[in-house]
Amino acid sequence: MTTKPVLGISGCLTGSAVRFDGGHKRMGFVMDELSQWVSFRPVCPEMAIGLPTPRPALHLTKTAVGDIGMRFCHEPYDDVTQKMADFAADYLPKIGDLAGFIVCAKSPSCGMERVRLYNEKGDRGAKEGVGLFTAALLEMYPWLPVEEDGRLHDPALRESFIERIFALYELNTLRANGLTRRALLDYHSRYKLQLLAHDQPGYREIGPFVARMHEWDSLDDFFVAYRGKLMAILRQPASRKNHTNVLMHIQGYFREQLNSRRRTELSEVILNYRNGLLPLLAPITLLKHYLAEYPDKYLQTQNYFTPYPDALGLRLAIA
Repeated sequence: MTTKPVLGISGCLTGSAVRFDGGHKRMGFVMDELSQWVSFRPVCPEMAIGLPTPRPALHLTKTAVGDIGMRFCHEPYDDVTQKMADFAADYLPKIGDLAGFIVCAKSPSCGMERVRLYNEKGDRGAKEGVGLFTAALLEMYPWLPVEEDGRLHDPALRESFIERIFALYELNTLRANGLTRRALLDYHSRYKLQLLAHDQPGYREIGPFVARMHEWDSLDDFFVAYRGKLMAILRQPASRKNHTNVLMHIQGYFREQLNSRRRTELSEVILNYRNGLLPLLAPITLLKHYLAEYPDKYLQTQNYFTPYPDALGLRLAIA
């Protein structure tokens, strides 16, 4: 394994001039900030199937029977659906070590949602398509964190995506180093509070699942099932209500150590977060301060406090 997460990325988002018009869509946050903490594996599916740049624009076509294809917008309207399918079938099985993928919005090859569909006559239809390459990616790797550049401008979606890539990277590393039941149990234990912040029903379901790990003949089969459940829970938005519940749960660990004034101060900070007056970083920072002053073995293992590098500043922006 590499020493930091590796992300797939649409080549145009890195600044490479591979778009149909000869341009690019370089994403500042990704290339200037996130690039310090991850590595990228760029790909332009349209260039990969032999198309030049610049080139005529492509669009998705929906047939009368509901099939989705991709062809050029102008004469001779060449269809490249099979070329793209062949490329995806060859390329995607080789990227199972990735921790995530960032795709280009609205692209007929890379768009993740709301890609414009056209009918066979070339008439514009609804924005309800998925780019052919990304559709194949999502089908082959349903657990993989995938986001598109436009959605990553939303602070909550950005934080969720980055949280998931670091969680999957750690899980992939664990597998690459040789699976053991103890390692999987330790990993799950570190993520308990993080899972609770995302999905309380999912948290309650996955606990008994992990407790039955010994019933599985194949540890690798268990890993695959666990990975799917874990990433599905982390895909659920971490709500203010759930975060508040987790913060109050952590607060209980310091009940005996804190005097009345400190307990009141901590309660007020958590309450102000719940009411939207403070960012999540505020109660997290105060709790980390108390944890340093009054160490607790369980809390010190919890990934919830630092699910990704603090230097990214994501908890300053999210509610």
